[in-house]
Amino acid sequence: MALVLRYAARSDVGMVRFKNDDSAYVGRYLAVVADGMGGHAGGNVASASTVLDLVHLDRPDLEDQAETVLADEIQAANSLLSELVTTAPELSGMGTTVTAMLLQGDRVALAHIGDSRAYRLKGGVFEQISIDHTFVQRLIDEGRLRPEEAETHPHKNVLMRVLGDVDASPELDLATFEVEPGEKWLLCSDGLNAVLRDSDIEAVLRDSTDLSTAVDTLVELTLAGGSPDNVTVAIIEVADEADAPAPAREPAPVTAGTAAVPAPAADRPSPSTDSAQAGADETSSQDEEEHEAGSPVRAEVIRRDLASRPHLLVGAASLATETGQIPIVTKRSAERRAARLLMHKADDDGAATPEVLTPETRPKRRRWILVTVLAVIAALLASVLWVGYAWTQTRYYVGTADNRVAIYNGVSQTLGPIKLSQVTETTNIPVDSLPEYWRSRVNDTVPARDLVHAERIVDQLRGTAKAILCPQPAQPSPSPSPSVLADSPGATESPDGPPAVDSCGGQQ
Repeated sequence: MALVLRYAARSDVGMVRFKNDDSAYVGRYLAVVADGMGGHAGGNVASASTVLDLVHLDRPDLEDQAETVLADEIQAANSLLSELVTTAPELSGMGTTVTAMLLQGDRVALAHIGDSRAYRLKGGVFEQISIDHTFVQRLIDEGRLRPEEAETHPHKNVLMRVLGDVDASPELDLATFEVEPGEKWLLCSDGLNAVLRDSDIEAVLRDSTDLSTAVDTLVELTLAGGSPDNVTVAIIEVADEADAPAPAREPAPVTAGTAAVPAPAADRPSPSTDSAQAGADETSSQDEEEHEAGSPVRAEVIRRDLASRPHLLVGAASLATETGQIPIVTKRSAERRAARLLMHKADDDGAATPEVLTPETRPKRRRWILVTVLAVIAALLASVLWVGYAWTQTRYYVGTADNRVAIYNGVSQTLGPIKLSQVTETTNIPVDSLPEYWRSRVNDTVPARDLVHAERIVDQLRGTAKAILCPQPAQPSPSPSPSVLADSPGATESPDGPPAVDSCGGQQ
């Protein structure tokens, strides 16, 4: 029994925000929701880039286990965000959450990072599957905060893990679940949870027989509740392929931002297999002509690629592909897709017209191929090593040197005998003067985006070292909140962060 996904999705900018930083994609085998960090420049770029970089996984013939493929592609999408920041420094600090599920046979792989959520309704049981990567959730897990106190906590918006230019290899939550026809999954950005309780979400999911109606109901309830953030909802139902209507390859237009998304493409008839194959070959041919002509690969390539499979694309990702208003995302993602299409076309052509080698030409050809392959591998290895080293020299972190706080240029790792960092500045702050929490953080190193960011971290640490550097006050002041370094790459603080402190610990 072959299984597929039936789906519906909608994204809305909400009642307060001016732009939509959410993106989502749902198809026959893949569903993704990404919430760009709205408090930073480029949140819409981060979510759109990540979603567009994953949509090629929406197919049944994966070459590896779904969990492995999904994790690898999300890490690759994270690397792309770092590349975008390198070419466009104004995007520095952007990030996005990702919650994605990939169907393979009778199992679903789930990958998650951030505070978007995944829920499941199966066998009459409704439960939250994902775990929020937030500061307050960590306090709850450690028993230092009750769940009912989380909504009013001053640091409820602080994320501990996201995709972005802050971590070269972020830690993902990965899991695999057996699925059966009839069970439902709901993926959403945190804009939904900011207004609706889990019990409200469960009631809508249970009572609605139509997926599009359920999505519209949840979004409308969120808007009626004030919707202080963007809200994106995707509902997916596992179905037997024989019972599911054959979807069309080109979905109906979707509206990015505030409008509702039409019914799923799964409800429309499909063209013949021969027509679909002809369309794919035509797309490959057009891509090859553009590539050979040297013209830039535009959003049109992504549109043609997406048109080859049934899907719904909403939010910032839809805006990027429909209008090309985020060219840096569409160009980079389109180039990767064009390369895949050209590669598949070359494989097909080679299979159709195999070359017959004579006994005389076979040894010469083998030697030539071996020499070429070795040369290419050596060149690639040298390029990777050089690019990797050059990249490390663009990074900074705060650590220790001679028992004092110091700023390092590079990364804290070593490559054999080669140290990949050097001291840029040694401060006059003794490590022993720091509170135990920050002493541990500095000993483990605190990564920074650039030198200015590192100096800002040092200034904040100087304020925490007042016990030695400044006279003791008459009454002991409270210990600094762990959010003092929320600006560091390990966490993301909301724009209304804690007050700054001067060198003696007083509020400015």
